[in-house]
This record gives sequence, C-alpha cells and structure tokens, in this order.
Amino acid sequence: MLKETGKLIGRGEIFDLDESMQSGELGYAISSAYWGKGLAAEAMQPIVDYCFEQLESNRLEGRCNAGNIGSARVMEKLGMVQEGVLRKQLKIKGVFTDQKMYARIRDDL
Repeated sequence: MLKETGKLIGRGEIFDLDESMQSGELGYAISSAYWGKGLAAEAMQPIVDYCFEQLESNRLEGRCNAGNIGSARVMEKLGMVQEGVLRKQLKIKGVFTDQKMYARIRDDL
C-alpha cells in the first residue's frame, strides 16, 4: 500500500518456504505507474529481514525475466546476488523466456 493514501499498488511475499532447508523464494509485483521509485525494495526489505531474523532462513531466492532491469535492481538492493540464468525457464504468452536467478544467503549478512 502507498503510505500516503493507503492505495494498494502491489504485493510482495515469500513462498515455497522449506523448513528443513531453511529456504524460500521471494516474489513481488508493483503497478507500472510506481516503477523506479524504490517502493518494491522498501516493501520487501522487512519481509527479507523477517525471514533471516525470525525464521532463521539460510537462503532466499528470487527470479526475474532476463530483460527486467528494474526487478533485478530490486533484488540487488535487497542484498541478493545473481547466480546465473535459467535458460528458457518460463513460458510467457507462448514464448519461452530466460530468467535471472538471484539469491541471498545467511553468510551474506
């Protein structure tokens, strides 16, 4: 939600939590009208902190389309490091798309 108005402009979550592996994957989406303002990273930072501090996660992962520079920047602001590219990993509108894989591990803290 936008602090000033309470308007819902996106979402963020951690999913695929695996207690035995102490890992999860983060996901987020924000309305294009609010891209480039640092809001996604600001919203996700407390979630990332919670995973490492309260859930004692060892690893958080995230992916974005290879051409999505903004989403890659969000993950980098969250302390994540690009680990590689998953080639033709996701099918979007009938076209297979490469995905960049990012991760942050406890040792990075």
